[in-house]
Amino acid sequence: MSHNSLSFKEAWSELQTLVNRHLLNALDQSADCPPILREAMSYSLSAGGKRLRPILVLLSCEACGGEKEKALPAACAIEMVHTYSLIHDDLPAMDDDELRRGMPTNHIKFGEANAILAGDALLTRAFEIMSGQIAAKSCAAECCVDLANAAGAAGMVGGQVADLESEHREHSTLEQLEAIHRRKTGRLICSALTLGARIAGADAVTLEKLERYGTCIGLAFQITDDLLDLTGDEEKMGKGVRKDAEHGKLTYPSLIGVEESRQRAKNLIDEACLSIAPLGSHGQRLEELAHFILERDH
Repeated sequence: MSHNSLSFKEAWSELQTLVNRHLLNALDQSADCPPILREAMSYSLSAGGKRLRPILVLLSCEACGGEKEKALPAACAIEMVHTYSLIHDDLPAMDDDELRRGMPTNHIKFGEANAILAGDALLTRAFEIMSGQIAAKSCAAECCVDLANAAGAAGMVGGQVADLESEHREHSTLEQLEAIHRRKTGRLICSALTLGARIAGADAVTLEKLERYGTCIGLAFQITDDLLDLTGDEEKMGKGVRKDAEHGKLTYPSLIGVEESRQRAKNLIDEACLSIAPLGSHGQRLEELAHFILERDH
């Protein structure tokens, strides 16, 4: 059965299985890695989740005419970076969460020190995999710079700092909120798309279009996340809901209201689809994914 004859949900499920299989093999198997550390890394890495970022890497690579198998090291790497960020986000010093995907968070199960170290180990392993397993070394170097930039001080980590600073701030603007999420969530999602495109050998114009798509779906993803925190079902979400309001967090609904938030997410998805229109039928899965983000319930 060809990849494109599958429904979007079937194709997604197939890609999830592929990613999950490779992720477990991608953990450091050396005898020097303490068993407790490997267990803590594996615990969070194999705790399910949508696998949005690695799947975006694979879909982007395919949309640009590449073979998704060649993009698997980058797909595994970005999920490791994402997982490390979740482990650290859940810590008492940050969001102080006890549940993640319906299970105890890493620090609840393994203790704070091991959780911090498991996050550190996943972050460094990600770059070891990309630099060692992407065949063309110049491409591997470009991918490492791309992901490091998205994950670091000007990207995800900077966004997290800005997010912490925004708690209980008296007056915030939509611009400030979007600046936080463009870094905290958006940069890693953009990187997933540009990693896949780089591995497929895409040109600068295509990279730019995919980056625009990534920015739009990243913000739309955050808006739907905020809406789900307000209106979602705790069982489906696998984590506590309505926590943002309790923490005094800056969210789209608290700033512009539920209806306007929904409309903004819809406009962003329209813009995302428009930016990849030049890819034609090759961009079909990415278009379906954009609509999936809008309609998800967990």
